[in-house]
Amino acid sequence: MKLTDIYPIEKWMAFEKKIHERSGLDANVFNPNGIRITEYKEWVNRLCPAVKAIDKGQSYICAVAHMNIAAQAMKTRLPAIEECDAGLIKIVVPIFIGDEFAGAVGACGLLPEDGEVDAFLINKTTDMDEDVIQDLSEGIGTLSRQKAEAVAGYIREEIDNMLSPSGRGD
Repeated sequence: MKLTDIYPIEKWMAFEKKIHERSGLDANVFNPNGIRITEYKEWVNRLCPAVKAIDKGQSYICAVAHMNIAAQAMKTRLPAIEECDAGLIKIVVPIFIGDEFAGAVGACGLLPEDGEVDAFLINKTTDMDEDVIQDLSEGIGTLSRQKAEAVAGYIREEIDNMLSPSGRGD
């Protein structure tokens, strides 16, 4: 079963926007293969779009982080909160319909408290100049572990409500 069998794209997009408004994170709904199902994008910093614009950044930083954290969430059936290789928070909440993994909700783009962007790794992966990385990293907000867990809990609760018979309108 696909996520769009439960809700139309417009409702998933509204959910992504609601997560962003509540948390300040960039939020996306993904299918089981890690592909975004909507076109919604709300960047929360200047660094992420620059990293994703470089093929190696997208492939070896962003996609790898999502796939690894999503695999953890899928295995445990619980939200996972980790850092991507760039040093930013990544939350992944799995979506199961019965026993079938139907996708995940990801939210990312802020630094953990006391965290910092890993400019060295970004430079080695993308060849982006470290000074440019530092400039793009200026002003990236932070999110405490407690708040990240609250965001993950909110997403989980909303997914549960959406998948319940009353949430689907069954």
